[in-house]
Amino acid sequence: MATPNRNNKRPSSPNAKRTQPGGKPPRKFTPKPKATTPKRESDDIRLNKYLSNSGVCSRRDADIYIQSGNVRVNGEPVTEMGYKVKPTDTVTFDGNLITPEKKEYVLLNKPKNFTTSADEDASLRNVLELIRGASKSALKPIGRMDKNTTGLLLFTNDTDLIRKFTAPNQKSPKIYQITLDRNLKYEDLESTSSGVLIDGHRIAVDEISYIENEPKSEVGLKLRTSNVKVVRAIFEKMGYNVLKIDRVMFAGLTKKNLPRGNWRYLTEQEIINLRMM
Repeated sequence: MATPNRNNKRPSSPNAKRTQPGGKPPRKFTPKPKATTPKRESDDIRLNKYLSNSGVCSRRDADIYIQSGNVRVNGEPVTEMGYKVKPTDTVTFDGNLITPEKKEYVLLNKPKNFTTSADEDASLRNVLELIRGASKSALKPIGRMDKNTTGLLLFTNDTDLIRKFTAPNQKSPKIYQITLDRNLKYEDLESTSSGVLIDGHRIAVDEISYIENEPKSEVGLKLRTSNVKVVRAIFEKMGYNVLKIDRVMFAGLTKKNLPRGNWRYLTEQEIINLRMM
């Protein structure tokens, strides 16, 4: 049997300790065990919010439907207020399966010859064409715009927000730039600033003014309603023909960096601001 050569180095095994220059062994690395994340309680969602997120109704109306027994979870009717739904639960409303949608918000700078109504003129194109591809959800415009009205139009699948901004008593400011067929008389401007009576309802006007460096037929109007028909009615009542209405501000949102015919998603902060109004 051959005697091993003592000068030959033994091959190192994979588990053999190595030393750094200077003879000090390296620090032993012990991998930290991966933490297992428990299921968060926030994964569950209150049933009324689940219904609201699905676009079926507002959260307030959802409470009524729940109490009435219209909602079933996994085949069982649920009438308990505050009941929480798990992501794996099956929820039906009046026998129809519903699923919550992610809330989405799209701001459009509407051009002319597009309408929000399918009934206005069959030959006109609908504004939904302009935001095609923005969302897989069925987005709806907040308020209406006829073919001649341009400017900011907000789309969302947030039914609570739609109800909020279309309610008669909502308080968010809107600014319109109006082009009239002739110069607005100063006395008409002054009388409008104190409010206008339209169809028996008092319309409060926050501000009205001539547009700087423009003819007196160009007028800026700030008020709370999102109903463009009211804007038109204010001036038609005084005998003016409205040639153009452009909404330049809607509830704090502006047309900055948004060319005509283009759209963009709202930022998280903008969404928060709208909910706080």
